[in-house]
Amino acid sequence: MSNSVDELPAHDTKHEQQSSEQDPESNISVTSKPEDSAPTPATAAFDPHAFPESGTQAWLTVAGAAAFLFVSFGWINSIGIFQEYYQDSLLKDYTPSQIAWISSLMLLFMFIGGILVGKVFDESGAAYLLAFGSSLHVIGTILTSVSTRYIQILLCQGVVSALGCCMLLFPAVACVSTWFRAKRGAALGLVMGASSLGGVIFPAMVTQLIPQVRFGWTLRICALLILLLTVFGNFTVKSRFPPSRKPVEFLAYVRPFREPTFLFLSLGIFFFWWGMFIPINFIVSNAIQRGVRVRLARYLVPIMNATGIIGRTVPNALADKLGHYNVMITFASLTSVLVLGVLMPTHDEGALIAFAALFGISSGAVIGLAPVLCAVVSPIQEIGSRTGAAYFLAGFAALTGTTQLEASSL
Repeated sequence: MSNSVDELPAHDTKHEQQSSEQDPESNISVTSKPEDSAPTPATAAFDPHAFPESGTQAWLTVAGAAAFLFVSFGWINSIGIFQEYYQDSLLKDYTPSQIAWISSLMLLFMFIGGILVGKVFDESGAAYLLAFGSSLHVIGTILTSVSTRYIQILLCQGVVSALGCCMLLFPAVACVSTWFRAKRGAALGLVMGASSLGGVIFPAMVTQLIPQVRFGWTLRICALLILLLTVFGNFTVKSRFPPSRKPVEFLAYVRPFREPTFLFLSLGIFFFWWGMFIPINFIVSNAIQRGVRVRLARYLVPIMNATGIIGRTVPNALADKLGHYNVMITFASLTSVLVLGVLMPTHDEGALIAFAALFGISSGAVIGLAPVLCAVVSPIQEIGSRTGAAYFLAGFAALTGTTQLEASSL
C-alpha cells in the first residue's frame, strides 16, 4: 500500500532507489516533498520500512485474523462432511459430482474474489470488507439452514457464504503481514493454524448435532459461532498501513504476472490447488464406499484438519529459518507422494487414517506457506492485490479440480 508524501518523512532519494531494488517490500512510492514542509509528530512516527514484529496491536491482529480464518477457511475445510451428508440425506437424488458443485463454488468464490477484495483492501483498508464479509457469511449460513432444494443450497452456501469468507480471508492475512517481516512465517502460521482448528470443530459439531437437532438448527448454531468470532475479529484486526488511494486500472491486475517469480509462484499454487481439494472433498464418501465404518469415516476430515494445525504452524516457523521455498517444495512433494502412494491404492481403514493424518500435515504446510510466499515477492503496499491475484487463479483450479472426479473414481 503506497503512502502519500504527507504520510512519510523525507528520505535520501539515492538510498531509497538502491533499497527498493534489493527488496520488493521496501518499494514504497513517495513523491518529492518541499523542504520547508515539516511532518507532524503523528506522521513522522510512521516508518513503512520498520516492521514492529511484536506489540499489543500486532498480536491482537494475529488473534483476530485467527478468528476470521477459523470461520472462513475452517468452514471451507469442512466441505467433506457436507458432501457426505448431502449424498446420504438432503440431496440423495443427486449424483456425487452434482453435489460437488456446491463445494466447488464455495472454493471458487472464496478464492476468485480475492483479486477484487485485495485491491479494495489496498485502497480502502480492511474495516468495511471485514464487516460486510462477516454479515454475508452469517446470512449465507442461516439461509442454508432453511434451504431444502439443490439450487437454494448451491446459492446460499456455495455463493453467498463463500463470498463472505473471501472478504474475511484476504484482508485478515494481509493485515498480519503489515506487522511482521522476520517473523511473518510464524505469525501467519498461527493464523492459518486456526483454519485447521475450524476444520476440526465444525465437522465435529455437524456430526454430533444433526442427529439431535437436525440440519437446520445445526447450521444456525454454526452461524451463531461464526457471528461471535467475527465480532471479535472486527474489533481487533488492524492494518499498520493507511489506505492508499489509487485510480483503478486493468494493468494493476496484470502487472504482477509479468514478473517471472510471481508468475511461476502463482502457477505452482494453481496446480497444487487443482488436486488438493479432491481428497478433502471426497475422503468421507469415498471411504464409506470402500467399506469403512460410517462413524469412523466421518472423523477422517477432523483428523485431517487436526494434524493440519501442525502443518500450518510448525513448517511456517521453520521456513523463516530454512527458507520459505525450500520448505514449500518439500511438503508439496510429500503431498503428491501421499495421494499417489497411499490414498489411491488402499482400502484399509488404518491406511486411510494414516493418510488423513499425514495429508493434513503436508497439505496444511503448503496452504500455510502460500500467502507467505506471495508476501515475500510483493511490495508491502500491494500485498493485498497481489495475493488476491495469485488466489484468483487458484479459484479456477479448485473449481475444475473437485468437479472432475466423482468419489468412485478416486
